Parts: sequence; C-alpha cells; structure tokens
Amino acid sequence: MGSQTTLTVETAERMTGLGRRLAALLRPGDLVLLSGELGAGKTTLTRGLGEGLGVRGAVTSPTFVIARVHPSLTGGPALVHVDAYRLGGGLEEMEDLDLDVSLPESVVVVEWGEGKVEELSEDRLEVRIERTLGGEAVGALDGESDGRRVTFTGLGGRWDGADLTGLGEN
Repeated sequence: MGSQTTLTVETAERMTGLGRRLAALLRPGDLVLLSGELGAGKTTLTRGLGEGLGVRGAVTSPTFVIARVHPSLTGGPALVHVDAYRLGGGLEEMEDLDLDVSLPESVVVVEWGEGKVEELSEDRLEVRIERTLGGEAVGALDGESDGRRVTFTGLGGRWDGADLTGLGEN
C-alpha cells in the first residue's frame, strides 16, 4: 500500500521548510503529484523542494509555460515543475512538451495532475494540501492566514515502508 502521513502547516515559511525536508526523501525518477485549491500552497511547497534539491532558478508557478526545468547546481536531479491544469491529454501531452530533460533522472512535481499523469509511474507521492477549518482568511498562504493540512500518500513499491513521519516539524 505504501505509506501515509498528515501534517498541519501554519505558515508559508513552514510550508517552504516542509518542501526542503521532502527534498531529502526524493530521488531521481520520483513523481510527486500536488493537489489543492488555488492559493493552498502548492508552489510554496515546491519552492522549498527546489531549495532542498539545490536547483537553479526561482521556483514560480509554471501556469503559462506549463512546465519549467530547474537544473541542479549540486550534481543532483533536476526539478521538473509541471502545471497540468490546462493539460488535457495526460501522458502523451506531457511527452509532447519535449522537455529538455530525462524524466527518469529528474524529480517531477506536477500541480493539478490528478487524473492526468498517474500513468507516468505506478510509484508516486501524492500530496494533498487543504485549508484547515476555522480560519478567517481565504487568501493565499501567508503569516496571517489559517493553516494547512498536508497529507502525503506514497503509492507503489518505491514508497513501501517509507517513513514519511520525518517530514513533521523537528
């Protein structure tokens, strides 16, 4: 079945830190699917992931380019950050993007990928970010807003027995 853990993240800084810790678990060929409403913190998490992987370039939402490749500055895997919101065809369309990178040698993070890119790999880490109830704020994740519930679900043999609990605050 893989593994699952759920965390509560109160601020954007902590979401970035969570991304940095997640980076330490990832290896080339990993597929990470991020889901959550607009402003939930998907790009903030990916920014921390990029910092943790030591990649080049600012991690911003790739909405208008669909995919952005961040090469490693440290000899590690590149980060391929994909926004699948406007991708209709899933896998074929991903391949048509002609990314100048080998997906098996990269860490691939896909926002809005549910129902579109699962066939890329049986092994994947699904990350769902939800607003926690009771907060007044409805804006993007910031120091003033309510927290987020982040659920990590590792699927496939790659994540069997993986200890995701270490992602929690130290």
